[in-house]
Amino acid sequence: MTSHNVPDVTNASDLAKEPVLAAGKGDPDATLATKDLVVGTGKEAVLTDTVTVKYVGAIWKTGKVFDKSWGRDSGYGQDAYQFPLDGVVPGFAQGIVGMKEGGRRVIAIPPALGYGPSGGQPQAGIGADDTIVFIVDLVKVV
Repeated sequence: MTSHNVPDVTNASDLAKEPVLAAGKGDPDATLATKDLVVGTGKEAVLTDTVTVKYVGAIWKTGKVFDKSWGRDSGYGQDAYQFPLDGVVPGFAQGIVGMKEGGRRVIAIPPALGYGPSGGQPQAGIGADDTIVFIVDLVKVV
């Protein structure tokens, strides 16, 4: 996992503000790409963990947001959601592994590690073979 081609982010390092993703430029990487915007200093996430995160998810080619935790109260803290990493698409989980609490990371997930040729959430606009991008704030490793 390396930092290659990830979209630009507004509010990149201000963890108090919702990050805003631009559309990706050029062709997305065929492998998982990450970029740390803020490096955390707390506990490091591993694949078997349950995590509490804030996130924004968008489509690579358009920058259109299909899901976000910001502006919703889930009961895990304002704007945050909690889930086991083994219960999400592989690229999302792999992109969080190695992050430390207090960090913010951009994760560009190729179709093979996301929703693949069938797409994932047609109602959300995720089509077949779409690369999806998340900005994730790791709030807590449970």
